[in-house]
Amino acid sequence: MSDTVRAWRHIPQRYNLMGSKCTQCGTVFFPQRIICPECRRKGQLEDLKLKGEGKIYTYSVITTPTDEFKEIAPYVVAIIELEEGAKVTAQIVDCDPEEVEIGDEVEMVFRRIREEGDDGVISYGFKFKLKK
Repeated sequence: MSDTVRAWRHIPQRYNLMGSKCTQCGTVFFPQRIICPECRRKGQLEDLKLKGEGKIYTYSVITTPTDEFKEIAPYVVAIIELEEGAKVTAQIVDCDPEEVEIGDEVEMVFRRIREEGDDGVISYGFKFKLKK
């Protein structure tokens, strides 16, 4: 499947932070799931639009990136614990990597992920920034 087709197919998840909530146990997951790993009941999950606010659970500063990300190094990748309880891995943007600390409050923002092909198809998605 081409990247362009895949991008179009996943627009709802890419432009909204969509997770799942189990109606049996109340656990919230990201990304969306069809089976709850906590209570193992198929079909008991409902889609949930997450607010995109939370705290840094842990993080890493990337100083030696792949070729695709050399121009933005060093940068921060974090696991964010959202207010709803789910955890999300994302880049932290618009900050000095030395300012980031575990427990910092963050909020979701939309940013460019990459540019592809000769036509310059730009993919956007969610990242997070520190709350001021």
